[in-house]
Amino acid sequence: MNKTTLYLPPDLHQAVKEAARRTRRSQAAVVREALEQYLRTLEQPRLRSLGMGADPGLTGRNSEDWLARHWARSLTRRTRR
Repeated sequence: MNKTTLYLPPDLHQAVKEAARRTRRSQAAVVREALEQYLRTLEQPRLRSLGMGADPGLTGRNSEDWLARHWARSLTRRTRR
């Protein structure tokens, strides 16, 4: 594990201290868990397989046409909401 120094505003520092006391864990453990949870929210969503299984006639040669037709429909539905 690497050691680092953080500068926290007084209210955040107090909140970390209180959370550590309530959960009977170290302040470092509380901060690590909070950072891990936050960083998971920043992960890039993975694309689903594009058209995989949706059209047995889909090939590499016609994939751009397929995407244009299907994404255009999907985008039109989203903008109408």
